[in-house]
Amino acid sequence: MNDVKAGVGATLLENRAVRLKAARHGMMLYHPKDAYVGRSFDLYGEFSEGEVNLFRQLVQPGSVVLDIGANIGAHTLYFAAAVAPNGGVIAYEPQRVIHQMLCANLALNGITNVRALLAGAGRERGIAQVPVLDYAAENNFGGIALGMGGPSETVDIVPVDALGLGRCDLMKIDVEGMEGEVVAGAGATIARFRPVLYVENDRREKSPALIEQLLSLDYELFWHCPPLFNPQNFFHQPTNVFPGTVSINLLCVPREAGRNVTGFRAVTGAQDWPLKA
Repeated sequence: MNDVKAGVGATLLENRAVRLKAARHGMMLYHPKDAYVGRSFDLYGEFSEGEVNLFRQLVQPGSVVLDIGANIGAHTLYFAAAVAPNGGVIAYEPQRVIHQMLCANLALNGITNVRALLAGAGRERGIAQVPVLDYAAENNFGGIALGMGGPSETVDIVPVDALGLGRCDLMKIDVEGMEGEVVAGAGATIARFRPVLYVENDRREKSPALIEQLLSLDYELFWHCPPLFNPQNFFHQPTNVFPGTVSINLLCVPREAGRNVTGFRAVTGAQDWPLKA
C-alpha cells in the first residue's frame, strides 16, 4: 500500500482492489470500483446519508439493532456509535470478501459493540451459494444476490429467530429481493419485541407480496425514498453522479405504538408504488 497526501477526501491507503479514506462516520475501507457504495464513499465520504438521518430518530444509546445486509459497514458504523455504550449491533453479511471489509472497518474504528456474522438471514437454517467475484473489477457489489449462478462458495443461512435475542429495537433489511424470506425467519423476534422495521423494497414485481406480509404483522407502512446524492455531503462535492437515483424502502412502525409519523407517504395497499411510471 502507498501513502498519499492527507486532507479532506484524500486517499490514505490504496492497493489494486481497495481504498481507505476518512469518511463521515469514521475510517472507511471500500472498493473504489463498486458502482454505488464504493463510488459514493470515494466521491462524497458517505453513502445514503438520507437513510442515516432517519435512523437518528429511531435508535438511541442502549438500542439493539440488526443490520441485515450490512455490506462494508456503511450504516453499521453509525449504528455502533449511536447505540453505545450499552447497546449493540448484529450485522449480517454473506459475501466473504465484503464481510472481511466490514470487519476491517470495525477494527479500524475501534468498534467492539458489533457482532459481524458471515451469514445470510432467511426463513430457516440452511446454506446458500454466494457468487465469487473479482472485487478489483467494476461491479455493483451491493447488488449481489444469493444463488445468482456462476462460480460460487457456500454460506450459512441463519434466521433472525435463531439468534435468541434479548432485545431488538430496529431491524434494517437490505438483502436484494430476499426481504420476505428474512421477515418470515424473524417472526418470533418481531412478535416479541415489535421493533421498527426498515425494509428495502425496490423490486416492483415482489412488492405486493412483501407489503401484504408486513401489513399482516400489524405494522403501519410508509415509503422512504431518499436520493443517493446528498448536497451537504461530507466531502463538500457539488456534482451529483447519481442523478435521479433513490433508494426505495419501507418504514414499518408497529400499529400499537401510536407513533405520529409525519413527512412520509403512507402505503395505501399492496399495489402501491412510490415512483411515477
